[in-house]
Amino acid sequence: MSTTLLYSVILPTYNERENLPLIFFMLNETFTSHQLKYEVVVVDDSSPDGTLEVAQALQKSYGASKIQIVSRQGKLGLGTAYIAGLKAAKGDRIVLMDADLSHHPKFIPQMIQVMDNEDSKTNNNKIHIVTGTRYKSGGGVAGWDWYRKLTSRTANFLADFLLNPGVSDLTGSFRLYDRASIEQILPQVQSKGYAFQMEIVVRARKQNMVIREVPITFVDRIYGQSKLGPKEIILYLKGLTKLFFTT
Repeated sequence: MSTTLLYSVILPTYNERENLPLIFFMLNETFTSHQLKYEVVVVDDSSPDGTLEVAQALQKSYGASKIQIVSRQGKLGLGTAYIAGLKAAKGDRIVLMDADLSHHPKFIPQMIQVMDNEDSKTNNNKIHIVTGTRYKSGGGVAGWDWYRKLTSRTANFLADFLLNPGVSDLTGSFRLYDRASIEQILPQVQSKGYAFQMEIVVRARKQNMVIREVPITFVDRIYGQSKLGPKEIILYLKGLTKLFFTT
């Protein structure tokens, strides 16, 4: 496992004051137990619940080398949050994940192992992205009702049928990126909401980037409210249609 590299975890936040200390503790435990160098970049979009103050308290306790804060005025969206976080990040590899505890950091070492193993073969087999999947053997979902499961399955089925990306979980947002790869892709992505994750994979495939998958268990949030609603579903369908006709 690459212990000499620095891993930057980008956490976009909006109303995550209860979840942020927990996910940071879990990240710290995971990276330190595997002797991996890391930093967490919190990108907060003016959360009214005081998430920024919680991030500042964590930074005071753990130090600026472990937690960076990007505070933005207004709710500006996931895509631009990743871009802002990437600009602040110092890491050689980038982890994108949710701050709401739905993604367990215990899967990060497995992702790193996959990227390391493939990288060590030949330069032609370099892995650019390792993505977590709920829909392969060993993966799954906990805490969702039938509506959420149906919505996710339908979204992935439509994307697979129309775009044939070769990835089983297009809407998942738990991924490990080679820094140069994500820096190349992000400026090209135009979709909003859940379609954002899908477009990253589609554009990566178009540029012959190699993607591997690691089964993960997705756990529904304990604190706060899900951000999935009719608006996000419509944005996803618009993004899917646009990608079908333009890529």
